[in-house]
Order: sequence, then structure tokens, then C-alpha cells
Amino acid sequence: MAKSAARQPVPTRRADAERNIAAILEAGTRLLSADPAASVADIAKAAGVGRVTLYGHFPSREALVDAVLDHAVEVADAVLADDSLDTAPAPEAMARLLRSSWEVLDRHRRLFLAADRVLATERIREHHERPLRRVERLVVRGQRAGVFRTDLSPGWLVTTFFSIIHSAAQEREAGRLAPEEVEQVLVKTMLSLLAPAERPARP
Repeated sequence: MAKSAARQPVPTRRADAERNIAAILEAGTRLLSADPAASVADIAKAAGVGRVTLYGHFPSREALVDAVLDHAVEVADAVLADDSLDTAPAPEAMARLLRSSWEVLDRHRRLFLAADRVLATERIREHHERPLRRVERLVVRGQRAGVFRTDLSPGWLVTTFFSIIHSAAQEREAGRLAPEEVEQVLVKTMLSLLAPAERPARP
């Protein structure tokens, strides 16, 4: 009986831990999206927890940023879900996906700058696998319809998409790209790269 009674608080502790983690991720997303240099102490304070509690869940700044990035990408992927991307003409769908992706990324571009400082590029790419699968499906559909080039692999074109949109975030943050220019630049750049080649390229 004593052992059974001792175990009763465990679900409460687990629920408390889940609430703390959710609060830390929300605060981390908000603060790092405003300032990539936001400290762990700032995030703990905004989450309403102590630093010891935060470090109990995320033992380093790298682990915290990694978890916050995963959380932000998961939320973004849900926002980007759009059934019309599978039915609209591929170039139109790509333009729409670029605009909606940039709208989400622009809100969190400083979070991605924070991630660039502590995470390997490959790790950042891994976090984007879910939304990038959507891009790959669209690229493949465009290639099959003959409106996207087929002399480059879908994988490379997806990598190009990822690189261009994140480079745009860096240029926007550095002030080398005006806010009102970004969407147009992204759409023109990506659609020009996806356009079928007029003739086979010479090696």
C-alpha cells in the first residue's frame, strides 16, 4: 500500500514537466524570433521557470535551440498545409508555397540565425524534412507535367529551394534585401531555376 501511495504523485509531476516544456518552447520561439542572442536566463524567465528547471529539460543552449527550432518548424508545417498545392498548376503552386513559406520564415528568421550559430547546417536541414517533402512532391509533379526541368534531380531542386529561402532570410536580416522585395525575388529566382531548359546543357 505504501508503494502504491508513493507512486500517485508521478502523473502530476509528469504533467508539470510537460507544461514547463511547452512554456519553455513557446518562450524560446518568441524570444529567439525577436533576438537571436536571447539568453537561456531570459527564456527561463519568460517561461516562468527557473534556470535549473530549464536545464533539467534542455542541458545546453544548443539542445534548447534545437528543440525550439523543431517546435517552430512543426507549427510552420501545419500552417503550410494546403490541399490546393496538389491540384493547382505546378508553377502557380510553387509560387504560392514560396510566398506562404516566406511569410512563416520571416516571422522567425532571427530564430534561424540563432540556430545557425549553434547547430550544424545538416541538423537544421533535418528539422525541415517534413515541409521539404511537400516541396519534393510538387517538384516531381511539375517534372511529370513537363513544366519543370528534368535535367536536375528533384533532390537537388529541393536543396536549392531550401538554400534560396534561407539565404533570403539572411539577406533580409542584413538589410541587403528590402522587405517588400523578398517574395518577388524568391518567386522569380525559383521559377527561373525550375523552368525547363531550352536545350540540353553542355558538360
